[in-house]
Amino acid sequence: MSRRREDRADTLVEAALRVLNTADPFEKARLGCSVASQWLQGTITQPYDSSLDLPVPDRPARLSNVKLVSPSLMPKLGKAGSLQSRQAIVHSLVHTESWAIDLSWDIIARFGKQAAMPRDFFTDFVKVAQDEGRHFTLLAERLEELGSFYGALPAHDGLWDSATATSNDLLARLAVEHCVHEARGLDVLPTTISRFRNGGDNETAELLERVVYPEEITHCAAGVKWFKYLCLRAENPAWDQGSMASPGGAGESEKTIEENDVIQKFHSIVRTYFRGPLKPPFNEEARKAAGFGPQWYEPLAVKEVSPRMETVL
Repeated sequence: MSRRREDRADTLVEAALRVLNTADPFEKARLGCSVASQWLQGTITQPYDSSLDLPVPDRPARLSNVKLVSPSLMPKLGKAGSLQSRQAIVHSLVHTESWAIDLSWDIIARFGKQAAMPRDFFTDFVKVAQDEGRHFTLLAERLEELGSFYGALPAHDGLWDSATATSNDLLARLAVEHCVHEARGLDVLPTTISRFRNGGDNETAELLERVVYPEEITHCAAGVKWFKYLCLRAENPAWDQGSMASPGGAGESEKTIEENDVIQKFHSIVRTYFRGPLKPPFNEEARKAAGFGPQWYEPLAVKEVSPRMETVL
């Protein structure tokens, strides 16, 4: 390797790969926070090196201290009425956030250069990654305060199963991970918060309500934003990549047609890559804040056969 290559600063994609290849979840969160700060402060300036074709791991580095089981074999978490139930719920949340860190850096490393995404795409998902790392760290600390630790209980890797199924399609990744899985989190978090309050655990409730819940809305919003962007760019290849407005000064009727086309594309992708119907009730207020209304998700609550899923998942 030349001296110039040795001295060259990391691009964001190279730094993202270092995060993905870090096995310890606490170090992964710390490193991810550092990389995010460097990008947001301008220390890391380039999203990627167009001359480098860097391999992205099929599965990020992970420690083997968490016992993994099939989602169908996961013990019931309970309703936060007992200490054991509260530990189980927080442990599940910590595990979810550990995967959310990897998913955020993976979308940057896997798709940013490949899909020729604009700089704002990288910045949006760096902010998501930074949030997820903070959520993981705070929830892991809270789990220890409750007398447990990450790895004490079994967990499942359903989130990464979806990432594997969508590893070749950015639209599918955005739809399934950010507009289905993360949106499902918005649906259930208010109930989870209430259960912790009813169980007398106001500290966990406050952490979820003041930090995790509002930031997860912005994560879902990033998915919706860039899903719309890709759909509109596909229809208008000459469209300015830095703009999220409708191209060409479209009138209201044209915008409505565009929106309907985007929604139909969303339905098609979710039915292809996600097993089964979406589960109501939906948190309409949070989903609206994230940028998508009932026409996006209510039709997907109706069961429809997806033949591709038999081979994809």
